[in-house]
Amino acid sequence: MNRIIIYTDKENTVLEQMVRRLTESDIETKPSEEIKNMASEDITLSVLDIPLNDLKEISMVMKFPVPILVISDNIPENLIIRGEAYDYIVNPIIEYELSIKLKNLMKIKELKEQIGSISTRDDLTGLHNRKYLLERMESEMSRARRYNSTLSCILFDLDFFKVINDMYGYEWGDVLLKKVSEMLLNLARKEDIVTRYGDEEFMVVLPDTSEENAFIFAERFRRDVEKMQFIPAGEIEPHPVKISGGIASYPYMDNSQDNANTLIRYAEHALYNAKKRGKNRIVLFSQVNLDY
Repeated sequence: MNRIIIYTDKENTVLEQMVRRLTESDIETKPSEEIKNMASEDITLSVLDIPLNDLKEISMVMKFPVPILVISDNIPENLIIRGEAYDYIVNPIIEYELSIKLKNLMKIKELKEQIGSISTRDDLTGLHNRKYLLERMESEMSRARRYNSTLSCILFDLDFFKVINDMYGYEWGDVLLKKVSEMLLNLARKEDIVTRYGDEEFMVVLPDTSEENAFIFAERFRRDVEKMQFIPAGEIEPHPVKISGGIASYPYMDNSQDNANTLIRYAEHALYNAKKRGKNRIVLFSQVNLDY
């Protein structure tokens, strides 16, 4: 359901009731001093019903993270709102005008989210892509540092995937990738970040997860893949499918390179060692006795 916050210092229940009726949204009213916390709110749209002088001061220092509807007694032509989109209404409020402007701004928000989803999703599997992963990794690392929590990263790679493409064609390779993606997504938690990292590579980022628990997750997935029934057209028996994985976890033993790229690089190195040791296995970076 859409969520709209009205920031105002007035006791304006009429405006709240009107916005709720016109948008059928979840409506909250907060004092203007709470505007500074808007970036942390999960909201569709904000309505600013505050004095113009306060609005001008706020707009000069804050980039609004969601579409904004400004309500004021007077809106100068040179007013610039830094943010996704904004519109304004001059008092007194005309309900028809309010309805149009609210719906237009909510549509902008919806379209922006759709565009964002297209640019951060893999076309074949529907999983997040590497672009999305890299955007999220830094914020997850920052969160782990701030709260002194753990963060684990698992990089999986299908073993002998080229053989499947060569034997049955790329169409059946795609079928396998979609099946493995679905299995991985079903195993992951809501807060986990599941991505298609490369052609036959998948990366899972597990917030608040230790190295030991990441290994349990990865080993369970490895066994599930090994047991799957993948039967290409024309075959009677399932074609064997196996997967390898590399795990890196934060905090590291050496925190001199405390960043997202390091965590990903360590997971890549652990996967390389899993392949080198015979495939169809999970390797922890902490068990790799090589400089990297």
